[in-house]
Amino acid sequence: MAEPKEMTESNWDSEVLQSDLPVMVDFWAEWCGPCKMIAPSVHDMAVEYDGQLTVGKLDVDTAPNIAMKYGVRSIPALIFFKDGQPVDQIVGAMPKNALKRKIDSVLGG
Repeated sequence: MAEPKEMTESNWDSEVLQSDLPVMVDFWAEWCGPCKMIAPSVHDMAVEYDGQLTVGKLDVDTAPNIAMKYGVRSIPALIFFKDGQPVDQIVGAMPKNALKRKIDSVLGG
């Protein structure tokens, strides 16, 4: 079963920037309440879009340089990458059906 991948500063290039699939990265932190609220939806998207989309989670406390590079100032933030480039983003918690619609638009569906 597909699970969100843990993204780190050491695997960022290989897992996100060089990915053959589009990637959705959940920028989160352990202390963030809204991050915990959307975690089940993020997990469900990893399962539902397995093979079409890589879903990852990046802890902003352990990888602050990546968060800073992409201008993440508020979490949760979901950033979508295609061909190593950010193409869309969501800031804040959102309902699962709205998240699905955003993913479908990023995937071109």
